[in-house]
Amino acid sequence: MATASLTRPRRPRPPRLWTYSELRAEWPETNQPVELWNGELVMAPAPSPGHQDMIFHFARAFHEFVTRHSLGKVFLSPLDVVLSERRVVQPDLVFIARENLGIVRDCIRGVPDLTLEVVSESSWRRDRIEKKALYEQYGVKEYWLVDPDSRTIEVFALVKGAYRLHSKAATGQTACSKLLAGFTLTWPQTGS
Repeated sequence: MATASLTRPRRPRPPRLWTYSELRAEWPETNQPVELWNGELVMAPAPSPGHQDMIFHFARAFHEFVTRHSLGKVFLSPLDVVLSERRVVQPDLVFIARENLGIVRDCIRGVPDLTLEVVSESSWRRDRIEKKALYEQYGVKEYWLVDPDSRTIEVFALVKGAYRLHSKAATGQTACSKLLAGFTLTWPQTGS
């Protein structure tokens, strides 16, 4: 007669919670988009060529304006923005004002002045809801949200600790920055 052995069901392990120091010790350098959300490791797929083309379009405009007026520096992902040891993001584009360039080291250790995210199908919720709330909480002065599907640019400015829609533009229309006085950007008519 066979006897059945009983095994105790395994409890699912909680996900490992990381600090930025632990993450960099384990993966000193990677091109994989990796973020930490309350210590939880979040990996995203590599961006598509269309996504990269869109970022290039916007980055070129930001870089030219910021450089021409000696306002600071513009950086592109993948680049870690360490808000805290357990909060690390990789925005598509980051602007650091000249007076805040001290936060730029081996990564960005502190709050950028402006971030831009190009929304994709896989990042829609994170970019539109979670990152917007996170950037607002940490005091990022301006958040640009670019949506290729709806072909819109939304510019949110921090006013008394909360984001307010400052500017919105669709194809052929122009969005403007509150932070970078005089900076405007028109959605491309063709291509991206």
